[in-house]
Amino acid sequence: MSQPRSMKATSQQSTARKASTAKKTTTAKKAPARTTTAGKRAAKQTLARSGQAAAVVSLGEFLGTAGTLTIGQRKLLVEQALLMLEQNYVHLPLKAAMHAVNPLQRLRVMRSRMERQTGETMEPEWIFHRQMSSIFHSVRDLHTNYLLPVPFAGKIAFLPFMIEKCYDAAGAEHYLMTRTVTGYSAPQFGAGAEVTHWNGTPIARAVALNGAQFAGSNDAANLARGLESLTLRPLVIQSPPDEDWVTLTYIGLDGSTQELREQWKVTTNLPPMTDLDAISETSASMGLDLDSDEKARAKKVLYIRDVIELEGGQSSAELSAPAAVSGADLPTTMPGVFRAREVVTPYGTFGHLRIFTFSVQNPVAFRDEFARLAAALPQNGLIVDVRDNGGGHIYASEFTLQTLTPRHISPEPVQFISTPLNLRICRRHKDNPSGIDLGPWFDSLDLATETGAAYSAAKPITPEDGANDIGQTYHGPVVLITDARVYSATDIFAAGFADHEIGTILGVDDNTGAGGANVWTHGLLAALLNEPPPPDPTSPYEALPNGANLRVAIRRTLRVGELSGTPVEDVGVQPHATHRMTRADLLDGNVDLLNKAGSLLAAMPHRRLGVSTSLSGTTLTVTLDVDGIDRVDIYLDDRPISSEDLADAPLNIDILEVAPGQLLRADGYQEGALVASRRNRV
Repeated sequence: MSQPRSMKATSQQSTARKASTAKKTTTAKKAPARTTTAGKRAAKQTLARSGQAAAVVSLGEFLGTAGTLTIGQRKLLVEQALLMLEQNYVHLPLKAAMHAVNPLQRLRVMRSRMERQTGETMEPEWIFHRQMSSIFHSVRDLHTNYLLPVPFAGKIAFLPFMIEKCYDAAGAEHYLMTRTVTGYSAPQFGAGAEVTHWNGTPIARAVALNGAQFAGSNDAANLARGLESLTLRPLVIQSPPDEDWVTLTYIGLDGSTQELREQWKVTTNLPPMTDLDAISETSASMGLDLDSDEKARAKKVLYIRDVIELEGGQSSAELSAPAAVSGADLPTTMPGVFRAREVVTPYGTFGHLRIFTFSVQNPVAFRDEFARLAAALPQNGLIVDVRDNGGGHIYASEFTLQTLTPRHISPEPVQFISTPLNLRICRRHKDNPSGIDLGPWFDSLDLATETGAAYSAAKPITPEDGANDIGQTYHGPVVLITDARVYSATDIFAAGFADHEIGTILGVDDNTGAGGANVWTHGLLAALLNEPPPPDPTSPYEALPNGANLRVAIRRTLRVGELSGTPVEDVGVQPHATHRMTRADLLDGNVDLLNKAGSLLAAMPHRRLGVSTSLSGTTLTVTLDVDGIDRVDIYLDDRPISSEDLADAPLNIDILEVAPGQLLRADGYQEGALVASRRNRV
């Protein structure tokens, strides 16, 4: 992907755009102007409920509105980027070592050259944006970003179709059309048409070249993002395409060779789930790949408008009553977050629970809806599918793990890099005055001044009691499906799944995206030195111009269990088994992938731990109905009551002197190993 030559569209370009051979998408009426965050959200909800889409304009028309940063504003952005990368960025030593990059020196050179420029001699703004983006992309960290100012923020550039990769039986790659925007058509074009060339370049090479511009933490992540960005680019985080249109060569649905020229379009994306600049537990606990999150919302805008209507235009909304997106799905209160259904495979009928995002306001509600959906699916095996999930609320990811295992969940610990500025921030919030408690990291950062330690102590973000407060609710075997776009809080979920030995991981790629960090924005960092009042008069953070922003990985995550202390960043989570996506997967609902998952589930041990209770006076009768379990230990309010060897089942046990409201816990063992657990409130 090359970058814009000019932020203005010439009249010649405008004339050439009209020559596109494809049928154009219909342009809806332009949404009313709005200024405040609340106003934007309300207006988008109104649009969603009315069935209208946001206005669509050509890329050239859109770029004609850009280019207003002064030389002073550019210098400010460079200075603030230097500050955050040098003083806040937790992965800087790792990235410099692993990828031989020096973003600080590149920013210093950029600053030095800008000192010799004036408003009249400064470079075009698109060059400035490209340089800033390139510096941030060089660290290969999707948490650490330069976010473009208005008019780019909140906009997406798109082509009206989606391309995905699959493999044939010989292992050769193929790139197929899988979705088109409603109303779009071209000769012999649609789901199943195969793209062979992109602007005259063989498609596989075009994907690799494009991926190098938006580098992920590993090769699989590079290629996945390179493919996605061929047709969809959130302009807040990715520079606009250089070309006004693209030329595709493809094998049509009838086997003929076709060529298509299609124009880039720009429209408004759905709003994010939360204000990441505000001081809140949610914003401080985010582990989110913004690029994936923006693209997930954009795909709703382009392809899944029924979900937008259910959510009322609010991302990851929680409905008052469950609703189903399609007839085969279970109704859910979070249709933009979950999709639950039964799948029939040659190995049995299993549950398939897709998690599209962890980006929610209420992690407990997320956990409870996950548990409710899992309970409504077949209990002999569950496929948890987190492909394309860029993360979100770290609490939501780690709270959910407990529902799938009898093991005690140890949340992943995190560390700050030891710098004077991070120490100042932790000192100000060590007593939890704002609701963001940084006390667990303060003492070690304070001591690091004397000891020279590179990092703070490792402490979890997720409360350990919250990660264990309801325990296991699903007792069948579980397979987790991952891919290279899994990132951030979803990487943490996958790492916890592996570290607690919950089940088998089936990867579409050879690794997850390898994003192991908590991410904070420049706005949040600035707010932390201004709240609670009075503001810190010596704060180095200055307000950024025109809605621009910066993000950095602020706290790195470490594995637990057998890989305790290993960073997730750049390492990721490797699957136990892999599956290469097939043509049938792309065009027929992931049929081969789900069959592979079904074969893994069928080979795993099946457990059942049924516990029912009846209280008569102060006597509690407990009935156990089990399978694959040879011993059950009974606890009442965590006090051991009974241990039963199960030669026969069901088995009735009477427990005396029990009061209503006490918590009964049954732990099931097989050959001495804890394999199942269930909690019942008396």
